[in-house]
Amino acid sequence: MRADTEKILVLHGPNLNLLGKREPDIYGATTLEDINTMLQERAEGLGLELTVIQTNHEGVMIDAIQQAQGQYACIIINPAAFTHYSIAVRDALAAVSVPAIEVHLSNIYRREDFRHHSVISPIAVGQIAGFGANSYLLALEAAAGLLGADKQ
Repeated sequence: MRADTEKILVLHGPNLNLLGKREPDIYGATTLEDINTMLQERAEGLGLELTVIQTNHEGVMIDAIQQAQGQYACIIINPAAFTHYSIAVRDALAAVSVPAIEVHLSNIYRREDFRHHSVISPIAVGQIAGFGANSYLLALEAAAGLLGADKQ
């Protein structure tokens, strides 16, 4: 197995650094640090290596996506607010040959109308939304499944 087939890039978008404090009635009390710890522990059990980045800046997210080419086997991305309008993030994901799984803590289709549209989902392998922190763990399992399919 090639080394890069075991690496997953996790990208957290804007305001996710405020989890646990920001709108706990929607996002819960789990912090981003808690989510990252859960992801790292589960990744170890799956034999995967994670790189985790949180950014409030669109350009930083785009740079990370572009640099993923040839380094990562999959991207797990919670684009947060960029989900609904960032054609630049969408185009970066489309430009690299790294499958992306879109993640959301809340069910964006049960929220405000402006959140119902994702510019990311048409180019993502799949979207997992509405399961809180477990959305990330489900995405990690999905990524492991994608990698497993590549190995067969």
